[in-house]
Amino acid sequence: MWIRQCDLDAEQEELPPITTRIASNEEFIPPVQSTEQKEYEARVEELSAQSARRQGMSRRDFMRSGSGMAAALLALNQVFGSCFDVDAAEALDQKAFEEKWPKNQFIFDIQTHHVDVSKKWYDDTPAGRATLSFFRALRPSFKGIEDTLDQLNRGHYVKEVFGDSDTVMAVISGVPSREWDKNPLPPDQMVATRKFVNDLAGSQRVLSHGLLRPNLGLKELDEMERQVKELKIDAWKMYTGAELGEKPWRMDDEKVAYPFWERTKKLGVKNLCVHKGLPLGFFNEQACTPVDLEKAALDWPDLNFVVYHSGFRGFGALAGGTGQKVKDPATDDPQEISWISDIFRILKRNPKIKNIYFELGSTFHMTSVYKPQMCMHMLGQMIQTAGADHILWGTDSIWNGSPQSQIVRLRKLKMNEQLMEKYKYPALTDAIKDQILGLNAAKLFGIDPEAKRKAIQADKLTQLRQEYRRQPSPSNTQYGWIWIDDGREPTVPVGS
Repeated sequence: MWIRQCDLDAEQEELPPITTRIASNEEFIPPVQSTEQKEYEARVEELSAQSARRQGMSRRDFMRSGSGMAAALLALNQVFGSCFDVDAAEALDQKAFEEKWPKNQFIFDIQTHHVDVSKKWYDDTPAGRATLSFFRALRPSFKGIEDTLDQLNRGHYVKEVFGDSDTVMAVISGVPSREWDKNPLPPDQMVATRKFVNDLAGSQRVLSHGLLRPNLGLKELDEMERQVKELKIDAWKMYTGAELGEKPWRMDDEKVAYPFWERTKKLGVKNLCVHKGLPLGFFNEQACTPVDLEKAALDWPDLNFVVYHSGFRGFGALAGGTGQKVKDPATDDPQEISWISDIFRILKRNPKIKNIYFELGSTFHMTSVYKPQMCMHMLGQMIQTAGADHILWGTDSIWNGSPQSQIVRLRKLKMNEQLMEKYKYPALTDAIKDQILGLNAAKLFGIDPEAKRKAIQADKLTQLRQEYRRQPSPSNTQYGWIWIDDGREPTVPVGS
């Protein structure tokens, strides 16, 4: 059966800071907990118990500390080999972990979502009550949940992204539907969230996607203009696999898509963020593959094609998507990564393509805890084929909980020396990680990191976070869905 991870975690006080299973953002069926993940779960429990005793802390407090994060990384290393640069001393001494903490990193997350959780979660769970306390600090006039649950969920998004992580800026995103009134987060609501956060902060913290649906026909050009001129959206988000009109569509369809790229140029929007990979059950599988990017990128060199999820097919079972089924090649080649490798092949045969970018939302999160060596192969090939300046940071949070554990995983991830020798992958240097975590996206979105950092250092959110970090209370949960095996065949999750 489907259950939200946060509901499963509701009665547990001692949650590890790095998840022990993959949750779905409702765009894919997640894999069941692997043998390695179960081993990691047992090892982090043992390590945290030992280290908490040494530091005179409760298990709950330890798991929510920097040393708790270090213990989780050590446990992953024990299971998968030496993948993360972490010392045993960091799990035993809070200062040892903090000393290695990068300062003033510009982290710009271009795939975030706020999600709806129930009043019961706020009332009955420690994480929910911590969010209530955080929201009261944001909005001192707050009296109760009943009339402000929508705003409280926005406040929850702020806590997870800007309170419990080092994220500096973010893009709020959503999923298209045929009618906006049936969409939980249509463009107007995404823009409202952007205003909510930026007004609270007193500086620009959040940008907003618009939602583009070319397969609804040329009448959608009017809606496109409305979103740009009235809502002032910052980039497009689109789903080629969503059968909103008569059929799915392709980025390289000269009749369906190209009129929208022409209008996009005239309206001054340059970033086309397209969902590829993770084929949701009612999406068209074939249209979720990245094969349509090649001609589109060549034909429109002045537009940026930002491939969300980097086109990764995912680890779980395909959810019975519509249209032509996609058969993955049978191979033992560790460099072959389902659907991402199709983009590598496009770039290798077209070295003049410079406008395809890899976005890491959900993909880095999954690969770094499920198959870390695959994550290394992925990043190594991205750097080789596109360049380190063409990888963009996204976390798909808060479906995946606070972005912080993903940020720490990338900071600590190191390239395996054997892979470097055999495949000529570069080392994952601090400079490359700084590019990936935010500098690349800042350049793409026209953000001056230094100017923005100065404004942010003095804003209300920074002040509130400094106060909150004296006694932080991260949830250490995810708000996506997992499948608990009850003998039935999993289908697409519903109910959020």
